[in-house]
Amino acid sequence: MEHVRVIDRTVQTTHEWLSRLTHESELQDEEHAYAVLRATLHGLRDRIGPDVAVHLAAQLPLLLKGTFYEGWDPRATPQRLDLDAFVRRVEDEANLGSSAAAISAARAVCQLLEEELAPGTMEHVRAVLPSDFSVLL
Repeated sequence: MEHVRVIDRTVQTTHEWLSRLTHESELQDEEHAYAVLRATLHGLRDRIGPDVAVHLAAQLPLLLKGTFYEGWDPRATPQRLDLDAFVRRVEDEANLGSSAAAISAARAVCQLLEEELAPGTMEHVRAVLPSDFSVLL
């Protein structure tokens, strides 16, 4: 059976990201790390608005682009989520036990994005978020 390199590469990269999140956030496993990554990406996507969201998604590995766009209605964004609502959303969607765990997990996702995405990508995200989101970025 032949492998398609672009698919193999995106699966590998996604597993690498999930492994890092699992270890850096002391999560149970990669499945839980995926839930945290997905919840944080969806929260950011819906908060930052279509233009910046598309810029962010363009930098993601192919597999995670699908996760990012899953269920998105760009006409309903940006949502005016304040930091507390964003944290509750991550906590609920990722099945975390507390807001402190959600903040820690979302911070780990944002740090991963900062390190892995093209320079300036997260600057675009920061520019459209309220200053209290700085605890995550």
